[in-house]
Amino acid sequence: MMGSILHFFSQFPPEIATMLMAMTPVGELRLALPVAVLGYHLPGWEALIWSIVGNTIPATIILAFAGPFHRWIENKSGYFAGKWIRALARAQKKFEGDFAKYGLIGLMIFIGVPLPGTGAYTGALAAFVFGIPIKKSWPFVFGGIIISGLITLLVTVGADKIF
Repeated sequence: MMGSILHFFSQFPPEIATMLMAMTPVGELRLALPVAVLGYHLPGWEALIWSIVGNTIPATIILAFAGPFHRWIENKSGYFAGKWIRALARAQKKFEGDFAKYGLIGLMIFIGVPLPGTGAYTGALAAFVFGIPIKKSWPFVFGGIIISGLITLLVTVGADKIF
């Protein structure tokens, strides 16, 4: 499985592969940055830019279209409607509590902490679930992506220097 994924990304120039990896829902830029720096040997600044661009695209799409998609899926039933409802419930559960208490700053911190279960996808879904309009949420989602990218880059470069 992993071999086929790496084979897929190897068909693209390193910059595009980095951007595409950052667009994936599981890896996001937590995957793309280390692969770009350690695997493709891109300069850190360049890997950071391509990763941020790649991670911002799906987050922006989620923020822009989650409302219309939700209204459409409410009228449908079946497999995808159930998956959508479960994704929203997971995002709400992960974000509620301490992060929700701090509002948009909490959203940015939630996205900025590069741990499994956090990130731009979950943060954008959480913004939708809590009814935060795109004009208010997007700058904080973008800020969280930048924070996550900087932390991931520092850890990647530090790990590379140590080992």
